[in-house]
Amino acid sequence: MNEQFRVEGDQEGNGHSDVGTPRVALLIVNYNAGAMLLECLAHVKQQTWSALRVIVLDNDSQDGSLELAEVQFPCFEYVRLGYNSGFAVANNRGIALADDCDWIACLNPDAFPEPEWVAALMEVGARQPEYAFLGSLMVSADNPAVLDGTGDVYHVSGAAWRQNFHTPWTSVQYAWSHVREIFGPCAAAALYRRDALVAVGGFDERFFCYFEDVDLAFRLRLKGYRSAYVPTARVRHKGSAITGYQSDFTIYHGYRNLEWTFFKNMPGLLLLLYLPQHLLLFMVSIAVYAWRGKGRVILKAKRDALFGLTAIWRDRTRSHVRATTLLRVMRRGVLAPYADRWRGSYRDRT
Repeated sequence: MNEQFRVEGDQEGNGHSDVGTPRVALLIVNYNAGAMLLECLAHVKQQTWSALRVIVLDNDSQDGSLELAEVQFPCFEYVRLGYNSGFAVANNRGIALADDCDWIACLNPDAFPEPEWVAALMEVGARQPEYAFLGSLMVSADNPAVLDGTGDVYHVSGAAWRQNFHTPWTSVQYAWSHVREIFGPCAAAALYRRDALVAVGGFDERFFCYFEDVDLAFRLRLKGYRSAYVPTARVRHKGSAITGYQSDFTIYHGYRNLEWTFFKNMPGLLLLLYLPQHLLLFMVSIAVYAWRGKGRVILKAKRDALFGLTAIWRDRTRSHVRATTLLRVMRRGVLAPYADRWRGSYRDRT
């Protein structure tokens, strides 16, 4: 699917590696992030992990954020992509450049990690090698007492949302204060073993942005890789600060890519079993957004998803795990997506 991983680049790092310490490439995709990029890089500079290579991949920003970053943080690497390539293409470019690294960390410019963030993720990665990709404890940048998410939930209908979104930390602290398995991390602040990313072809570049990390997690799962949430890897996150939550842009890409993720990755038996729930989700989504005055954009998203389905179907991922193994990390129950939404703890992956 993606052939970028043969790209050669400057292999000079921006940190001093300890002998034997696994090397981490921290990728930040910038698109007109303004002052948030500078705040993010200030936090990145405080990271305690010694073997760290930081690469900022810029999608043709016009707000001067890249130029300011180059002046204020000359120790980092900067790659100008020359056009708005989207989140998936830019990260794949970074993965290709970082072929001297063992792990890939993805961080959004609106995410501000604590100094031990990379070290906390790497500690679990080294101590529990069964986990090849890891997620963070994400809290609201405006109110750190409220969670922004503890990893991604994938429902058998094809819906996906952030676990514990908008939930007070004190109400879930007991259950979420230890490492635990999740379906996958939100790529706004996540760590992946590089060889696992290469094995599945990285991010699907057709997605452009939104849901691409859910699709990636699904493909990694189908290859037998497992994911964990790390509570000591703490990040303050603004969330959709650049594109806007529930904007036409996010609705279109999110709900188009939701369809592609389901039909590309759901194993045949599970696809047949849960297709009725998916069709229910399909119809409910159209009805809800039409009621909100977003009927045109949701219909365009679903139409384009269907037009692209033939190519997506050709790329269906072959599962290397049992269906029962997958179901253990998926959310079930016909009403689950709707119940979480009504409770206010639902932040869909659009």
